[in-house]
Amino acid sequence: MTTSTAPSPITARDVEVAGHRLHLNETGDPSAPAILWLHGSGPGVTALTNWQALITRLAPRFHNLAPDVLGFGESAHPDPAPAGMAAYTAVRARVLLDLLDVLGLQRVHLVGNSMGGMIALRMVLDAPERVDRLVLMGSGGAPLAPTPDLLRMIRFYEDPTGAAMRELLPRFVHDPALFAGRLEEIAATRLATASRPEVRRSHLATFDPAGEPVRYTPEELARIEQQALVVHGREDRFIPVHAGYFLAEHIRNAQLHVLPNTGHWAQL
Repeated sequence: MTTSTAPSPITARDVEVAGHRLHLNETGDPSAPAILWLHGSGPGVTALTNWQALITRLAPRFHNLAPDVLGFGESAHPDPAPAGMAAYTAVRARVLLDLLDVLGLQRVHLVGNSMGGMIALRMVLDAPERVDRLVLMGSGGAPLAPTPDLLRMIRFYEDPTGAAMRELLPRFVHDPALFAGRLEEIAATRLATASRPEVRRSHLATFDPAGEPVRYTPEELARIEQQALVVHGREDRFIPVHAGYFLAEHIRNAQLHVLPNTGHWAQL
């Protein structure tokens, strides 16, 4: 894939969608093929914490759309919120499909990281005619038990401190040198967002243990006809690489790329 040599500026705006406000980051030419970038979960995460480097370098070849998913960052935080990952994923997928209507987009490519992959799968199952190609990066949705590091992230608000954030973030990568000496800065930024009451409330609702998890069956995945690229870090400590194998086995037109010396944030 050819990328631009210089980063493209990001335009940010709020969009009203089905009674909710979504904070949307955009780069690229609106007449180019559109990619909807769906970030993962975690305390303090936003679209730009996942995607800033990629969406600035993939313009102008694509029209890049990176929203803070409902219940994250600068987007709306429903109160009361759907309880549990399955219920919240269904609502988030529906709102994102409504976003496409508001933006006048009939069909987009989807890129989903972690929780974003689960939402992308829900979108393509609910409205296959709206999705062109599908990229799943460290995606959840396989029938696997949560890892100790995933549980650590889920339970962050039991000890929502700077020390806990600094201890958590390096677990997302295989080589902490990727932080390039900026771990303190990144952790402080993430903690500032995570400390907002509405962000905490949305996190706890998403991971409400009384709710159902998201686990796609082989039969559901077999319904997906889009070309799909499944990317997974071999050393992923949050979503094991076996999840990538499961998704690629059952999505009929999927390719699987397992990246060595790579953790959960394969985009880095």
